[in-house]
Amino acid sequence: MNLRNLKYIVTVADTRHFGKAAERCFVSQPTLSGQIKKLEEELGVAIFERSNRSVEITPVGRNIVIYARQIMEQADAIVQYASAHQDPLAGALQIGAMPTLSPYLMPLILVPLKKRYPQMKMVLSEELTDTLLNRLHNYEIDAALLATPVDDPELVSMPLFDEPFWVAYPSKHRFYTRDKITRRDLDKENILLLSEGHCLASQAMEVLHIKERQSQGEMADLRATSLETLIQLVKADFGVTLVPALAMRGSWTSGSGVVAQPLKAPGASRRISLVYRRSFPRVAALQAFADTILERLPNTVKPVRRKKIT
Repeated sequence: MNLRNLKYIVTVADTRHFGKAAERCFVSQPTLSGQIKKLEEELGVAIFERSNRSVEITPVGRNIVIYARQIMEQADAIVQYASAHQDPLAGALQIGAMPTLSPYLMPLILVPLKKRYPQMKMVLSEELTDTLLNRLHNYEIDAALLATPVDDPELVSMPLFDEPFWVAYPSKHRFYTRDKITRRDLDKENILLLSEGHCLASQAMEVLHIKERQSQGEMADLRATSLETLIQLVKADFGVTLVPALAMRGSWTSGSGVVAQPLKAPGASRRISLVYRRSFPRVAALQAFADTILERLPNTVKPVRRKKIT
């Protein structure tokens, strides 16, 4: 067993294809397949179930792949540690973020981050919260930007900022003449929500004291999978919705027929935190990433006081 073979099985697990995995590893398919077969024989278990159409990971193989990722990260940590005296920020930093945050936050920080730390390579992924947490545990990403509390002894959550909710409504709506919008104003409105799995949906329900989704009628069939789709439903006068403050920088805010105002209600915000594994060795890179975020935030959100990562 060696690191090369562990890389092979992790790449096959990611691609579900021996040919694509071989291309990523810059080896021939027979070489990769043969090395994996030898590893399976050495371990006495099948890691993959092969067929003419697909490659699936066996139940025991799933855990082996997780261990392989851990070993590869630790091997990378040795390299990073050895080069720390030269440049602790060099190398790839894999960050995951929610789809209701990433399109609005990343454009603010990517250019400044690249200018300040040209040696750092950002690798970004956009997933729902549960998927990001799974990928974090499986060593597939280094950290995640989340908007839900995390109670896990293996993870560290560093609060970054509080992001208020705004009410988005059609430009001809009765709210247009209001100086402020309160929770009570929304009691008789059709509230549009993202589909289940989006933390923004559950947060909106909590803020507006909505106990459960509508199960019947027109509203029960409206399930947007993105914030942009939700805004289009608002524009078509299907209802109103809550949007996070950073989304006010989206293209829809200009000439779209949709208007937004801050929601005046206690607790009408979400807290964005940087979540990472307690064992992650590249603390300086995470600190640089977090500092850049805090420096570039617009005045529509409120930074949270925090300690340096240790």
